[in-house]
Amino acid sequence: MIATTTDQRTYEVITYGCQMNVHDSERISGLLEDAGYARVAEGAEADVVVFNTCAVRENADNRLYGNLGHLRPVKLGRPGMQIAVGGCMAQKDQDVILSRAPWVDVVFGTHNIGSLPVLLERARVEQESQIEIEEALTRFPSTLPTRRDSAYSAWVSISVGCNNTCTFCIVPSLRGKEQDRRPGDVLAEIEALVAQGVQEVTLLGQNVNSYGVEFGDRLAFGKLLRACGDIEGLERVRFTSPHPAAFTDDVIAAMAETPNVMPSLHMPLQSGSDRVLREMRRSYRSRKFLGILERVREAMPDAAITTDIIVGFPGETDDDFEETMEVVRQARFSAAFTFQYSIRPGTPAATMAGQVPKQVVQQRYERLVDLVGEVAWQENQRLVGETVEVLFADGEGRKDSATHRVSGRARDNRLVHVGVPEGVEAPRPGDIADVRITYAAPHHLNADDGWTGLRRTRGGDAWAARQASSTPPRGVALGLPVRRA
Repeated sequence: MIATTTDQRTYEVITYGCQMNVHDSERISGLLEDAGYARVAEGAEADVVVFNTCAVRENADNRLYGNLGHLRPVKLGRPGMQIAVGGCMAQKDQDVILSRAPWVDVVFGTHNIGSLPVLLERARVEQESQIEIEEALTRFPSTLPTRRDSAYSAWVSISVGCNNTCTFCIVPSLRGKEQDRRPGDVLAEIEALVAQGVQEVTLLGQNVNSYGVEFGDRLAFGKLLRACGDIEGLERVRFTSPHPAAFTDDVIAAMAETPNVMPSLHMPLQSGSDRVLREMRRSYRSRKFLGILERVREAMPDAAITTDIIVGFPGETDDDFEETMEVVRQARFSAAFTFQYSIRPGTPAATMAGQVPKQVVQQRYERLVDLVGEVAWQENQRLVGETVEVLFADGEGRKDSATHRVSGRARDNRLVHVGVPEGVEAPRPGDIADVRITYAAPHHLNADDGWTGLRRTRGGDAWAARQASSTPPRGVALGLPVRRA
């Protein structure tokens, strides 16, 4: 039943894509709650549904328009329901969305998230769809109200936008040129979060290690990591994603020297072929990439390294692909996010000659996935019998209730499922303990002997306080963003 004018209207935000989008969705939620909306209860239908979209891959279009199609009859049966579309696809397609789905009430872009409540109200009063797309950032989004999805972990943006010109990527045209926050503003936000119970932060930027370019300090990112080490109560610091071309030894030293900066690194490779890297306009080569990994492991022998790889970039030959496979063997990634190249209109790669046939791309993709899984399994097996520190988390173990386990992340960001001894109270999300690894799979570890040294943390207290509230949030783990559909 739709809310009446005297009821509090409810909302739901559906998120696609990267960590940036997940954090933007937290801001969208904060804006809506600041405007008087309430998050919809589990299983109920919301009065306002907001899609925060991604435009990096082709299937993002299909998912969005498929979901919009499913919502059309729902909206027709519920007068007063509103649908909004924001994010990268809204920035890219703009009025295309309304032409394909005229029942959408609001379309807003990546640069004007703060306009959403006003646009929703205007659409309601005028009974007409509203579209507002800014071509440049009007307000740094971290100044907006934010409803954090986790009580103990948080995303913190240090920059927005990108100055690179990768031929496959549409992000710079949608997010704009890089804009950096001042270090004092970033640290003040982290300190405020820690005061609320947050004990793990992930620093976000399209290229975090180019942070400082706007205010002329090439060493700013390493300084920021070291400054995080001085924040009392901040247990874990992560960041994503660095660009290999801008990765410096100063950042490696900062990681190794700062105890609360975690020994984990996600650094996109994209291809192991130097020829393909040139065509991608990735300003590094495989030798430099592997050299960075070697120096990271010299400084932090237990570091876990993950990456992104694209299969089937235009003109990729069998030899190019084999070079990628060889880099994967040498790099020893603990995980890799593998993608089949898809044409994104507006990018240089979209019109390149030599588009690889789908069947060939699929075969290469399957071989790569198998190799990545094999290498990750070998790396995980080395940890059997070892003791690791786990920060327990909400939403990481989908089978926990059936397997009598609780789940969380090790310091190196590996996913660990921990057995709960019979009759023993389970740790809370946010609590920290040591566990001994008893089993290794390619994508997770098990620790079935329970735990030792359990610390009931302020983060766990903050999580427990949220559960006592009437509308607890749905968790978003820091290991990987999740999408609610």
